[in-house]
Amino acid sequence: MTPRHFNIADLFEIVADTVPEREALVCGDARLSYAELDRRANRLAHYLQSRGIGAGDKVGLYLHNCNEYLEGMLGCFKVRAVPVNVNFRYVDEELVYIFDNSDMAGCIHHREFVPHIAAVREAAPRLHTLIGVDDGSAFDLQSIGSVGYESALAQGPAGRDFPERSDDDLFLLYTGGTTGMPKGVMWPHKAVFYAAMGGGGHFHPAGPIAVPEDIAVRAKDGFVVTGMPLAPLMHGACWWYACIQLLAGGKVVLNPSHSLVGEGVWGIVERERVNAISIVGDAMAIPLLDALERNPGRWDLGCVFNVGSGGAVFSESKQQRFREHFPNVLITNSFGSSEGGQMGMDNGQRRTDAENGLGNVTRTPYMDVIVEDERRHAQPGETGIFARSGHIPVGYYNDPVKTARTFVEVEGKRWLLTGDAARLEPDGSSITVFGRGSNCINSGGEKIFPEEVEQALKNHPGVFDALVIGTPDERWGQKVTAVVAVRAGERPTLEQLQHEARRHIAGYKVPRDLHIVEEIPRQPSGKPNYARAREIALAGTHRAS
Repeated sequence: MTPRHFNIADLFEIVADTVPEREALVCGDARLSYAELDRRANRLAHYLQSRGIGAGDKVGLYLHNCNEYLEGMLGCFKVRAVPVNVNFRYVDEELVYIFDNSDMAGCIHHREFVPHIAAVREAAPRLHTLIGVDDGSAFDLQSIGSVGYESALAQGPAGRDFPERSDDDLFLLYTGGTTGMPKGVMWPHKAVFYAAMGGGGHFHPAGPIAVPEDIAVRAKDGFVVTGMPLAPLMHGACWWYACIQLLAGGKVVLNPSHSLVGEGVWGIVERERVNAISIVGDAMAIPLLDALERNPGRWDLGCVFNVGSGGAVFSESKQQRFREHFPNVLITNSFGSSEGGQMGMDNGQRRTDAENGLGNVTRTPYMDVIVEDERRHAQPGETGIFARSGHIPVGYYNDPVKTARTFVEVEGKRWLLTGDAARLEPDGSSITVFGRGSNCINSGGEKIFPEEVEQALKNHPGVFDALVIGTPDERWGQKVTAVVAVRAGERPTLEQLQHEARRHIAGYKVPRDLHIVEEIPRQPSGKPNYARAREIALAGTHRAS
């Protein structure tokens, strides 16, 4: 028998052989057991092999959420190829970059994206295999030489005869961040399994597994969870959550809609008896909460025991609103990033002896605060950059400059600098996370982190969403400026928002300028677009008194 490794394909196959008839994946009308999902992934893997795609070759997943996305991921991993998440909101310039930068050899795409692929494929000389998934649109697959997805599967056998895999096969996650072109984070399978997926221990009291074969015990005897990741699968937090579920023998339920409509989501939750819902911050929390408040008692949601967020700010005010609707449900907020995996989790309750911040995590030999300029560990009470060691990526694909800047050696150990500002608390054992240091506002020498001000503002009932940036100030260098989207019928004044903010943060952090917009600018992934918010503020056309 071929040896098994901490490789996601190996681990999935162990789970599929352990619970073959258990339901694995639901998306709209598609329902697949573990055995069926494995067979479809095998067929796709064989088709990829027939096209010359194998170890190290990159295959784009240019898809909305669908069963084919996870089949495509598994099919790639089975032949040691590397799936590449392609943001379906990208314009052609961004697509050209990711197709070329990733050295993409193949792409699995929804039919609606045919015109975009036609526009960029000449700039991707290595791209030779296209597989199109039907979506009801009428674009011609043959016009770009793409084969239908089901036709491709029909050409591949359903069995397994794949080469031995490795712990170090790559999981490549492109992250857009807040500036510049996407960066491809290169995760070895074993590292991402432990750092981002809990090492098989999320739903089992024994914790992470010690050998690959132990994943079978987790799947067979662990708590079987039906989980629903609501973000697009091309977002790292959602992709990883789906993997956590599949490697635990649980059921993944996807939202087949291309937009997040609260009523539709809660209908699926009720119908599929979803236990755990995964969101990406306030941008997803708000429509879900609003739907609950528009429709009191409409759905039987007693099946839900966890609402968790990762990948973006999940404000305390939104967490509290979930608690009001689900008083017995665990509300969790994970800290992490595309480069850091999951770096900590809390239940939304900040330490009372730790001033402000987004939350607190425990300091460990693999989780610390690094003073970046001096390349040393922070002392108790000192602020630096939230950092991780141990199971971390090997760097950014095709970008040695950014790799050298982000992955550094401190006292003989390699560390990832996440970019999040953090403070090692005076007790020396806990870390308070503030947020992206690159967006830090310097007002008269005081450092102010936008995320904590945003959280304070969102406690006002008239605020729907908010971003905070620094704008020029003659006296203080920068002043705290709020760009706010308000609820229908609401028009809070700057003074009213200042009054609310002072209840939660120090006075020097309170906004001095207010701009009210219809919609908060965000990146395609849902992450804040601080650059656009700053442009809005500087233009002054939305200033409010």
